[in-house]
Amino acid sequence: MVSARLLVLSLFSASLVGSQPTESSQQVSSPPAHPAGEPSLSIDNLSFPWSRLRLPKYIIPLHYHLLLHPNLTSLSFTGSVQIQIDVQNNTNWVVLHSKGLQISKATILDQNLTHLSEQVVLPVLHNPSHEQIGIFSPRVLSSGQKYFLYIEFGAELAEGFYGFYKSTYRTSTGETRTLASTHFEPTSARMAFPCFDEPSFKANFSVRIRRRPEYISLSNMPVIKTVEVSGDLLEDQFAPSVQMSTYLVAFVICDFKSVTGTTSSGVQVSIYAAPEKWQQTHYALEVAVKMLDFYEEFFNIRYPLPKQDLIAIPDFQSGAMENWGLTTYRETSLLYDPLTSSVSDKLWVTMVIGHELAHQWFGNLVTMEWWNDIWLNEGFARYMEYISVEATYPDLKVEEYLLHTCFAAVGHDSLNSSRPISSPAENPTQIKEMFDTVSYDKGACVLHMLRHFLTDEVFQRGIVRYLRKYSYKNAHNQDLWDSLANTCSEEDFISGKHCYSSSQASKNAYLFAGEHLNLTAMMNTWTLQKGIPLVTVTRKGARLLLRQDRFLKTVLPSDPQWSTLQKGFLWHIPLTYKTDSSSTIHRHLMTSPTDSIHIGEEASWVKVNSDMTGYYMVHYEDGGWDVMTKLLSENHTALSYKDRTHLIHNAFQLVTAGHLPLNKALDLIGYLLLETHTVPLLQGLGYLEAFYHLVEKRDESVLTHNLGAYILRFFRAIIDQQTWSDSGTVSERRLRTEVLSLACHLDDPPCVKRARQHFTDWLQSNGTLNLPTDVAETVYSVGAQDDHGWASLLHTYKISLSEAQKHKILYALASSKDTSKLEGLLELGLEGKVIRSQDLSTLILMVARNPKGHYLAWDFVKKNWDTLVQKFQLGSFCIRNIIIGTTSQFSSPEELTEVQSFFESIKEQASQLRATQIALDNVLKNVRWVQRNLETLRKWLNEQMQ
Repeated sequence: MVSARLLVLSLFSASLVGSQPTESSQQVSSPPAHPAGEPSLSIDNLSFPWSRLRLPKYIIPLHYHLLLHPNLTSLSFTGSVQIQIDVQNNTNWVVLHSKGLQISKATILDQNLTHLSEQVVLPVLHNPSHEQIGIFSPRVLSSGQKYFLYIEFGAELAEGFYGFYKSTYRTSTGETRTLASTHFEPTSARMAFPCFDEPSFKANFSVRIRRRPEYISLSNMPVIKTVEVSGDLLEDQFAPSVQMSTYLVAFVICDFKSVTGTTSSGVQVSIYAAPEKWQQTHYALEVAVKMLDFYEEFFNIRYPLPKQDLIAIPDFQSGAMENWGLTTYRETSLLYDPLTSSVSDKLWVTMVIGHELAHQWFGNLVTMEWWNDIWLNEGFARYMEYISVEATYPDLKVEEYLLHTCFAAVGHDSLNSSRPISSPAENPTQIKEMFDTVSYDKGACVLHMLRHFLTDEVFQRGIVRYLRKYSYKNAHNQDLWDSLANTCSEEDFISGKHCYSSSQASKNAYLFAGEHLNLTAMMNTWTLQKGIPLVTVTRKGARLLLRQDRFLKTVLPSDPQWSTLQKGFLWHIPLTYKTDSSSTIHRHLMTSPTDSIHIGEEASWVKVNSDMTGYYMVHYEDGGWDVMTKLLSENHTALSYKDRTHLIHNAFQLVTAGHLPLNKALDLIGYLLLETHTVPLLQGLGYLEAFYHLVEKRDESVLTHNLGAYILRFFRAIIDQQTWSDSGTVSERRLRTEVLSLACHLDDPPCVKRARQHFTDWLQSNGTLNLPTDVAETVYSVGAQDDHGWASLLHTYKISLSEAQKHKILYALASSKDTSKLEGLLELGLEGKVIRSQDLSTLILMVARNPKGHYLAWDFVKKNWDTLVQKFQLGSFCIRNIIIGTTSQFSSPEELTEVQSFFESIKEQASQLRATQIALDNVLKNVRWVQRNLETLRKWLNEQMQ
């Protein structure tokens, strides 16, 4: 592939018209205009006028009038678009995006809708490598004037999950029905209509859709009028939209049914699903109405559209998409079936709706200027999931999951292959790769830290100020810091535009620092450099000595490259700590490589990073971990459940990074026999389970057996306490699901016996018995181990109308120890009929998790690599998950070499992906972990088992 900075020549000519601005120039010059009287050129004499990936800035779209006519029989569509444009430089060219569209006609009209030249149909040049078209006007388009660009086009409905694509579903009678839906983010609106497909080109959209009477059509705005075009053809005309980016435009043509409610401010909310799944839409309606009410109050800005539709699309690659006024979802992210959906499924639906509705403000109303700052959309929406669900559904205990979001971010960010939150991204593959753990999870955790640093009130006022100031506009990182730190003009302050004076800001916001603090300088250390800091703490009498380094899991301090990888990294860390001599949470801003704080002689222990509100790791040097182990074993409730969980996480991460011996971390979790809170319990159990999954895939039968026996013995009381029901609090139900799943995986006789009995009862009822949802996956997994059970589950999978149930069954089918069954499943996934393509990446990871399917999944990916890339697109999260997920359990030098050689064989694609480097880092991390810790684990287990 030719780099974005090189000139990509048009297919038509080797010469380029017009001067080329440098990458950094703000003023983009247009290709030179031809004199108005010059005769029209034939297409052969023209060369593509633009060589950059980003469109010229001197033509601004104002309003799109879009007409679409999809044909769900021929699976194609035709359309026309009239775009009002504002020309800001003299030019003969209009360059915009188009991908895979057949352009049948293009013309340019003046403000009076008069053709500019006798040549009505204008030449259209294509530059497929940049997904751009250039339309040539023989008469110059004058600076300061507005024109209408009119284009007619057509295409097949796309295969896959981007652009304007087809989806199907089966009714209970076996009939296949077709619908057409859209997914444009980040760069696929250009697959549905020619457009200026960059987030800063905000415009209004007036949409018309033609359909047969048996279908309905939906778009961002409500239908204002339906007219009959001919006997069996209707045209829905939608109200003009607010100003928005192209990636938020959406339309669906389907035969779905809906339920409707109204928010307290009068917004009409509807949930759409396939007719036979209509019963599963009621919970989503309740959530969406509550959430919209919550956000209107929290942001103090009215939702600006008259309606919000939420629709479950049967074929959907991501979890959901925030199209303004028409949010689209995977069925598992929107539909809730009380008979088959577990409490975790319910929480997931609630959080996804919270995420997409947060985007109606963060992302839709205020949009990042360019994709390098996508975290401004996704980090905020991820964080608002927690704030919104905690406010609207406190019984779901969503705050118990925030730690795990931050732990996921740490896992990624402690590898050298991580990236800064704000990173360059130019081409579509690079842009797709920005939708990752860093943008979502690290973004959310950095915002969480900032909220605690500034206080809830200051944070909330700052983001309201940001949303108001940049409504219907685009913003950068800096704009957010300015809104939060409140560096606004005296004029703004006097006019009451949501500003404090700077002296007020000093008093309110900066509890950490005596003097006014440079918030930009602080936050740049978190968004413009990659990685996570490790704060090493040493007690010296009344003082605490502090040192910050970059935390890396693949490189040890003793390695030669250590100093190179540490060079230049420094964070402004808002430290918090707690001691036993005071109930106060103390604060200190660390802005230098080393520092010290006075804590007093009387404190017998100090816990740094209270409740893990800060995004940094902590290492207690010189016996500090022994103090923590003693505290947990003698008086664990002196610390909050979040602090206990944080200690467990940090200890095991430090083991991986080579800062702490494994036996110290294992000793630390010895206190879990006394633990009653689900979150720390599952954190400790999770590490033991991870070690088990790693060693069971190696030739280590004795070690595997001993570790399994130890886990069952250590957690015996907790396992025995579990009931096979759906009773209890959300936390208790989550614990039940995890604990029983692991116990049965470890072949615990009482667990397997109970699960088998439930499965037999379910089989005998012919699937009419509803299993307790919290244990259904475990019951199915035990039942799937024999031929009859597996075949019965596959049959149920084919006919079930509940996506929640199907997901649990798929997991069970993939847990079979029969490799021919696993191979058959993967082939079904590749075929995409019984198991949908959207579920293929999940299936591959399920098979890879199975010790019997471990290499099978990897071989499948290697063999079908080109097909997978074609299905999901390079850079998509599906490809990323497949690459990282299938290799994440490899732990030998031979496996590392094997992965490297495969990536070498697909070098042209692998070199474009960050995911391949992450996968290699992960395997290297595992190899080093095994080399350092396997003998320690063996020895420690032998001591425990005596």
